[in-house]
Amino acid sequence: MQEIKKDLHKNTKEGRVEEPVMSYYSSKQIKPTKEFAYNDFKKIFDKVDLTQKEWSDILHISERTLQRYAKDNSVFNFSIIDRILSIDKVFKKGVEVFGSTKDFISWLRNEPVSIEGEMSLHSLASFNGITKILNQLGRIEQGILA
Repeated sequence: MQEIKKDLHKNTKEGRVEEPVMSYYSSKQIKPTKEFAYNDFKKIFDKVDLTQKEWSDILHISERTLQRYAKDNSVFNFSIIDRILSIDKVFKKGVEVFGSTKDFISWLRNEPVSIEGEMSLHSLASFNGITKILNQLGRIEQGILA
């Protein structure tokens, strides 16, 4: 173990220890997540009773663009992947709390009010809205209905 520590740190003439220099740059592009194509999204899309228009509004892309993704099974960019996965997390939590996707979506469509303000299906269009919904689902789960 001592040998490893010696290799990691280099002693200088002044008696200080220098951290090893690491290369943070690479010639290869680092992908933040695996490729997420339309077919991966369709698995989520099929479980949730939302229209293509509602999905396009929530994802901030046009219906036509969503149709092109479907036609070509295109790979989404990272910001859209992040939003899709966050929304999927919300739906999973909603099913856990309400028992079904249908009941959860019905609750969202009724625009419930929480401590943080009103929510709706359109709340899924922002990370702040997603956080509000998750917070409220946590409250409901704990028996706090306000």
